[in-house]
Amino acid sequence: MATSLRAATPTLPTTGTLDPIQLHADAHNALSMAVFYLRQPSANVPGARRKAIQALSALRTLSATLEG
Repeated sequence: MATSLRAATPTLPTTGTLDPIQLHADAHNALSMAVFYLRQPSANVPGARRKAIQALSALRTLSATLEG
């Protein structure tokens, strides 16, 4: 039985407004997962890099939302 893994993407409201609390939570979660991946005996560096990029994206969007 084969299972497929999908990359987690932040969920955004469909109304067009971005929730700063959700963006902060997305960034926090992504960074927590990146650290988790790096602390494993066989560090998952590509996975940690993907999560760090997700966190930076969420933080960039949060910054733009708060400035806008």
